[in-house]
Amino acid sequence: METMPNWEGFMIPTLKVMSDGTVRHWRDFQPLVADLVQLNDAQRKEMLPSGGQLKYQNRIGWAVSFLTSVGAINRPKRGHYRIEDAGRHLIELFPNGVKERDIKALGEDPSSPIRIYQASTPRAKSAELAADVEESLMTPTEQVQSGVERIHEEVAADLLARLQGKEPGFFEQAVVDLLLAMGYGGTAGAGNVTQLSNDGGIDGVIDQDVLGLNRVYIQAKRYKDENVVGRPDLQAFVGALSGKADSGVFITTSRFSEGALAYAENVPTRIILIDGKRLMKLMIRYGVGVQVKETYKIIEIDEDFFV
Repeated sequence: METMPNWEGFMIPTLKVMSDGTVRHWRDFQPLVADLVQLNDAQRKEMLPSGGQLKYQNRIGWAVSFLTSVGAINRPKRGHYRIEDAGRHLIELFPNGVKERDIKALGEDPSSPIRIYQASTPRAKSAELAADVEESLMTPTEQVQSGVERIHEEVAADLLARLQGKEPGFFEQAVVDLLLAMGYGGTAGAGNVTQLSNDGGIDGVIDQDVLGLNRVYIQAKRYKDENVVGRPDLQAFVGALSGKADSGVFITTSRFSEGALAYAENVPTRIILIDGKRLMKLMIRYGVGVQVKETYKIIEIDEDFFV
């Protein structure tokens, strides 16, 4: 092949390699994908400008990350992947290649097996728009910023899917870890998950001081996207807070119904609501469940040097 495919060009070849249903480690299927698209020796050895990774592996990694986020590929365990029905559906529809926008268009159909993580912030939405703009029209700084935003969006989708796949106790501990990372609990406070069988509607408690005079009470609902948190859930939480506190935090991996939002605004007990989209943004911002992979520096001329 004269030109290496971009990351989108690796999506269908990756699905075809995985189409037999075998669970494979990424180290095993990436060379198979390279064989399928007929990369030459030079292309297989080409490194990223940073020198930290082979270019074709990086592009396949992007393809796998996106395919995982839309449900075309599943990750049964760390580093291992398996095709899903949604992936076979994409092969049938686009046997010769597919664009990201084509897959996102499928995800807008409720009956489609494709799922799409919707960006929740103006900056993330602008990243989606930037993807449709010719790269040549963007400054290098804009390209970097757009790339970082796209990485965060992909990680957010993967992170949300992983939390939804864990047991409730794991999610409740993750929520406590996040609030502690955000600074709740102070320098001497502490946080813990309540007993799962007798939590009285409260899943976590964070002491803001050593004596526990000020506390943050937490309710955590690990729901799938289609399972919406309704008003009765908030009413139960408010009831559990009665006699303990006049405020609390309700966190879910899904979203809140209109009735729940209206109830939270009007009930005397102050309830902070954090849905799945906001939760992902906070976990990425405060480094909970994620880690820094690479750091890039953008340089400019030091004008003081030339004075």
